[in-house]
Amino acid sequence: MSTAVCVDVGSTYTKACLVDLGGGVLLRRAEVPTTSDSDVLTGLDLAVAALGGGDGEMYVCSSAGGGLRLAVVGYESLVTAEAGHRVGLSAGAQVVHVAAGPLDGRAVAALRASRPDVILLVGGTDGGDGEVLLHNARRLGTSRLRVPVVVAGNADVREEAAEVLAGRRIPVTVTGNVLPRIGVLDPGPARAAIREVFLRHVIGGKRLSRGSRFASLVRAATPDAVLAGVELLADGTGAGVLVVDVGGATTDVYSALVPDAEAETGPRRDVAGTLWRSRTVEGDLGVGVGAPGVVVAAAAEKLPAPDIRGGRPYDEGTDRRLAATAAMIALRRHARGHSAGPGQPRTGGRDLRDVRLVVGSGGVLRHGGGDEVLDAVLGDTAGGWAAPAAARRVVDTEYVLAAAGLLAADHPAAAAGLLHAL
Repeated sequence: MSTAVCVDVGSTYTKACLVDLGGGVLLRRAEVPTTSDSDVLTGLDLAVAALGGGDGEMYVCSSAGGGLRLAVVGYESLVTAEAGHRVGLSAGAQVVHVAAGPLDGRAVAALRASRPDVILLVGGTDGGDGEVLLHNARRLGTSRLRVPVVVAGNADVREEAAEVLAGRRIPVTVTGNVLPRIGVLDPGPARAAIREVFLRHVIGGKRLSRGSRFASLVRAATPDAVLAGVELLADGTGAGVLVVDVGGATTDVYSALVPDAEAETGPRRDVAGTLWRSRTVEGDLGVGVGAPGVVVAAAAEKLPAPDIRGGRPYDEGTDRRLAATAAMIALRRHARGHSAGPGQPRTGGRDLRDVRLVVGSGGVLRHGGGDEVLDAVLGDTAGGWAAPAAARRVVDTEYVLAAAGLLAADHPAAAAGLLHAL
């Protein structure tokens, strides 16, 4: 039997599963606390040992240490900066800052304060204005920021911008424009570049492990792997899919929708382009270290706030209320989109009414809280978004989405077989 071991090293738990590649069958799974206080490899090895080992290839994704923190620097807040924001989220990143227009001293200071792991530098359609992209490359070059930069802007000037950054010894990657033409969003090249930078620079830089073995094992940020699994699931069902993943530190929402030709080329076309497969991450919402953020966000949304005054560990009821509230707020933000600033219109929202499958994920949901959380999400009639009208609901109790995403490129049949468990 040909097998593979798939491991997700999360901020709280490390989950491992043994997969039969011939039939796409989940043979065994194990879960242990992530050992981020010492060396994450300790927990990874414990999880693999709990499976009874495995002599097949190992596939690992990670969101330990906070995952990938990405800042976007663009040209216009509602066009290229917005396009970069959407691409960053789809690449498995937590977008911690978005800047638009020519950077000045104050903007650079705000960018530095956001503590990004990677900067996505975009601006201008191909053949359009290149001055802002070059200006921003120069400002980044003279700043004290020394994080890797992915340049994904105007084809006419991006090589020049990269030379400016490289001349200042800033690691730089050049890739295709995220918005080559108005209304045409091309996320693939930038997503791939961000993934490579994450693997090459970020994993090792977080000092999660003393040696180089962990960095060599990790193939993707966990949200990127899960999105690949969601995309495969949507392709297999031919219908819209919505996934809500409530973790200890963040709450992630994924949606894969059926493309609408009128929204791509007709009067409803979005100038920043449309991503039919999208992800948002809410770094202030979780059931562990993110619990205080849930309380604050609940007050802003005029929702009842869970009582967490007793501190961790919370009782089962508090955990479920935290998860339900986090999921509701995350779905509201995902579906309503976001505003670039006070008084600015919301962009990037998602019409989820035609979704046919809703999947819940995360420890609280897998351990009996799925119905309560999904009831809260799909019963949210006051959140400013329209819930799916006729969707089947399931909980990813075996945690197969991340494993399927990890296997999708090398073993697509096995990955598709795993998803039949949902």
